[in-house]
Amino acid sequence: MKNHCQRKNQNCAIKPHNYSLWQIVVSPITVISLYLSATFATNAQQPAKLGQANTQRPVSPASVRLTSGSQISLNGRNLPGAWLQQPGGATFISDGALRQLIGVDLLSSNNPTKQPVVWFSPTTQPLVLNTRLQGGYRYLDITNFARTAGWQIQTQGNTLAIATPRAQVSNLRFNQPPATRIVLDLDRPTPWQVRQGQPIKLPVDPNAPPDAKPPAPTLREWTIVLDGIADPGLIQRYTPLPVTPPSPLEANPLKQLPTPDSLVKRVEVVNNQTLITLNVPLALSPKVSTINNPDRLVIDLRPDPLEPRDITWANGIRWRQQFLNLGTDRFPVVSLEINPRTVGLTLKPIITNSDTLVGTAPILQTAQRYFAVGAINGGYFNRNNRYPLGAIRQDGQWLSSPILNRGAIAWNNAGEFYFGRLSLQETLVISNGLRSATLGGTPSPILFLNSGYVQSGIARYTPAWGQTYTPLTDNERIFLVQNNKISNQFAGDKAGQTSFPIPRDGYLLTLRGNASALTSQLPIGTDVQITSNTTPADFNRYPNIIGAGPLLIQNSQIVLNAESEQFSKAFITERAIRSGICTTANNTLLITATHNRAGGLGPTLAEHAQLMKLLGCVNALNLDGGSSTSLYLSGQLLDRYPNTAARVHNGIGIFLQPR
Repeated sequence: MKNHCQRKNQNCAIKPHNYSLWQIVVSPITVISLYLSATFATNAQQPAKLGQANTQRPVSPASVRLTSGSQISLNGRNLPGAWLQQPGGATFISDGALRQLIGVDLLSSNNPTKQPVVWFSPTTQPLVLNTRLQGGYRYLDITNFARTAGWQIQTQGNTLAIATPRAQVSNLRFNQPPATRIVLDLDRPTPWQVRQGQPIKLPVDPNAPPDAKPPAPTLREWTIVLDGIADPGLIQRYTPLPVTPPSPLEANPLKQLPTPDSLVKRVEVVNNQTLITLNVPLALSPKVSTINNPDRLVIDLRPDPLEPRDITWANGIRWRQQFLNLGTDRFPVVSLEINPRTVGLTLKPIITNSDTLVGTAPILQTAQRYFAVGAINGGYFNRNNRYPLGAIRQDGQWLSSPILNRGAIAWNNAGEFYFGRLSLQETLVISNGLRSATLGGTPSPILFLNSGYVQSGIARYTPAWGQTYTPLTDNERIFLVQNNKISNQFAGDKAGQTSFPIPRDGYLLTLRGNASALTSQLPIGTDVQITSNTTPADFNRYPNIIGAGPLLIQNSQIVLNAESEQFSKAFITERAIRSGICTTANNTLLITATHNRAGGLGPTLAEHAQLMKLLGCVNALNLDGGSSTSLYLSGQLLDRYPNTAARVHNGIGIFLQPR
């Protein structure tokens, strides 16, 4: 999401915003962009305490050894998916993989050891699966589920091979008028997925002036994928036709509903799968469900496809999906409520690379690399050079300094949190006893630590930045500090040309702009020390900090002042997808993803503050948003399709040790 600044001569984050409309559905998220980590430890020395559902046997004692893997072969197609298997006994698949690869719907539940599910079965009589926490995932026992469905399962090294009975797709029907529901008739239950495509570009008018803007897309391509063979007559009925776009969207795009002829682009069979491609107005998204007796797949195109859910996912973690009303608007909010005092539960800042602060990756991938059970994207960064632009403190070590006195959250392992607008004051103390070198008689503090934010002055780069530092501006003066002594100095040339090694036993000081006049005060051999303090001083007490902004709520009062945190007017008024984090009156922590209002765009910052207030937040912070917004749990993104989520620099990870 764009991070606009107002001050002159500063290097701001450049992050193009993704205006994708709300696409959260309870149906599985697209498989193509899903990442899963490598094989986990196979020893079941720390099993979760499991209950018993239906006739399934409880997991045997900790002496039982499990095999595990990170790949699932579904009817011959290799897909990422975490699994466990007890030799001669139960088979477990992560709940994320079961949702995304098979189409299983998880229902609300208040028991973390049992998960009710629906898959071509009545919601009034859900199947109940035992759960197991291990290696950053929650697994569901599918032993009886798979047997009832007629699946054949075997392990092949890192891969769990699943063969399901082949289904027939006999018909495609519309619910008219209007054509907002599609019903697929099947002869048996079968795995299914949803894939979100890109907005469909409209043809350019050849008679338009050369400088005319291309017409804005009004449709998005979606694909419904089923493991089954479509009837030849169905394939012939829906052969590809040219896209006939609707007229430009009116003030209320919901007035323009699709017709059957314009909605279905094609039906085809590829590698024993039926692919149904739809051209859907941008204001609508598919909400997919299953029905039995007879077996059918139902696709509802809605402006509000989010299915409300309230799942006690594990001890100390609650997963909620709900709509919040703000005036006449309805906002879909997906959240994780965390009890930070739960035994074995901790939160930590997570970054893309452990050996450098340079880089970005999907939060889904970063969370799995850390073996986090949950995560949300964190602070801002420069999307071009992938440098951090805000505070990151991890286990008492500053990785990157705050900028512009922006909002931040701090916490410790005792479940205590602190919110405020944060600045860090580092001062260079040289051997003559002066606090900081001076420029024209004015102290010149160290402005930034391991930051991609650039201003005239002194900055510092430690080994946390990486093995080397490459100047961000022209003509920097570089000082090598080892064992608290200046051991060398270098003259930088053009920005981005020469890399300077960062000593493992020290750091680099770089002087930019007018600060280069301090060079004569820092000769080789000078003894130097660094003092460090935060404002407010309360931040000093907390080992973990993530900065973003703006601050939304403090002590139950909305304190939004984005101008004081130097966000631009465009950023302040923009309607965009938002990430947030807050504490509640019950001393729990909420991490939230708020997407586009039904039939429109996301909330402004002021609306986001009001929504967080409605959620019961006592203290709240706005995190990086837009395409960066990503809420992760157990191998899946809860709030969006993975191929719509941007790469991010850092986040906040949730870690849970099974009891």
